[in-house]
Amino acid sequence: MEPKAISNYAEETIKTLEKQGYHFVGTHKHSAVKTCLWLRRSIRGEGNCYKGKFYGISAHRCIQMTPSIFCNQSCVHCWRPLEAFNINTGTEEEQVVWDPPEEIVEGCLKEQKRLISGFKGSPKTDKDAFAEAEVPKHAAISLIGEPTLYPYLKDLIQEFRSRDMTTFVVSNGTNPEVLREIRPYQLYISLNAPDEATYKKASHAQYWTRINESLDEMGKLKGRTRRVIRVTCIEGLNMINPTGYAELLALANPDFIEVKAYMHIGYSRKRLSRDAMPSHLRVKEFAREIAEALTALGYPYTITDESEISRVVLISSNTGL
Repeated sequence: MEPKAISNYAEETIKTLEKQGYHFVGTHKHSAVKTCLWLRRSIRGEGNCYKGKFYGISAHRCIQMTPSIFCNQSCVHCWRPLEAFNINTGTEEEQVVWDPPEEIVEGCLKEQKRLISGFKGSPKTDKDAFAEAEVPKHAAISLIGEPTLYPYLKDLIQEFRSRDMTTFVVSNGTNPEVLREIRPYQLYISLNAPDEATYKKASHAQYWTRINESLDEMGKLKGRTRRVIRVTCIEGLNMINPTGYAELLALANPDFIEVKAYMHIGYSRKRLSRDAMPSHLRVKEFAREIAEALTALGYPYTITDESEISRVVLISSNTGL
């Protein structure tokens, strides 16, 4: 079968995503960039996102992008249209024509600059922040889809690095062989279940063994990159068994753990009710239970920060980076 570009078989979904603010870059439309609410606030001097509070990232200097709008899981809490861009077999993956890293990075920088250009003439815009925004310093490779499905992710990270930019990579942990070779400034793994049965309910996938392998790989990266595990809390589904989470987290022994509420947005509203979105207090209590369970296992962690507006709590290792 001849490889074919995504634009040849998913045009309607691409149009839908474009209406939602996704801007595709590259020849074959598998990469995208999108400005976020916090970039708009930051460029006006109205605040910063929780990543700024936790890790020192300036939202107005951050490009939110993905090299792969595809994913290999179907998580119930995901805001994306699961039915559109899922890859589950090698045959399907081979149908994608992948753009080179240089083309994607150039496209992201160019599109980001175009997207923020409208702020220049606004009286609400902080002029110094706008000048900084025109020279991005960070790429969050986390917009939509699973970035480890892009076969040149290592080179993409290097391409951003060659432009004096740091990178965050957010992965679902289903491709440990890729995590073994990449070195972003900060590596995230999403861990949304304390056991295999709950994982299958939350993700509708069969990669539990691979995810455990990825957690083990993360543990080996201590001191080589900053490592974060993100737990997305869904009321009535995965806010259970903090000891189970702790046992998995101990494999990775990450520098930080983000315990964050599921947000009732996008396509997830078709799968979950608003009641599935826990309060910040509920998230904070669950984070405390996880931290205590880790400490009981001999891995001392404590809650060190939080962002109530984003319903996220930061747990930090007491052993240092």
